[in-house]
Amino acid sequence: MTPMAPTRPNRPIRPARLSLPMSARQCRIPLMADLTAASSARSVVEDAIRTWRVPVDTDVAVLLTSELVTNAVTHGTPAAGTFVLLTIACDAAGLRVDVHDSSGDLPVLDSLIDEAPAEAETGRGLLLVTTLSAEWGFYRTPAGKAVYFTLELQRGVPESDINEPFRPDDGSRLSESDGQDQRVRRLGVT
Repeated sequence: MTPMAPTRPNRPIRPARLSLPMSARQCRIPLMADLTAASSARSVVEDAIRTWRVPVDTDVAVLLTSELVTNAVTHGTPAAGTFVLLTIACDAAGLRVDVHDSSGDLPVLDSLIDEAPAEAETGRGLLLVTTLSAEWGFYRTPAGKAVYFTLELQRGVPESDINEPFRPDDGSRLSESDGQDQRVRRLGVT
């Protein structure tokens, strides 16, 4: 029998340690469970972090999102043409990313149980999530399960970086009246 991955308890929402003018934000994006899902999820998470000006390590958030979405597509979608649901939430406590799939099979940390051979191309995703996130876990949903991770807000991010206006990849600058980046707005990030 293969043991299930340990979960960390959900931490209670605590008062903000940072003086950020940030209200709770959330976005939910369905992604077709195919080879493009991880790439799409990386783009959405990166855009949300920039648009919301969240002081977290963007590279870590993108990497962990990619791992969870890849696992959901590979192990959690039994039928072709199905979707995984990406949920991104942010409040004064941190950033949380949940990936929902239609499988009831719970995640297993194979790498912690049996050392994966050095040449193995798989088997380290959840180990990365465990190592790099502030917290991670999973829960059952009516449609299957969700796996999540959280990242705490970084204190060392200069206030100027947080308040710097978002600049789209094409180099154009949004004015205050533009609000959010058009690409993010189209994807449902608010």
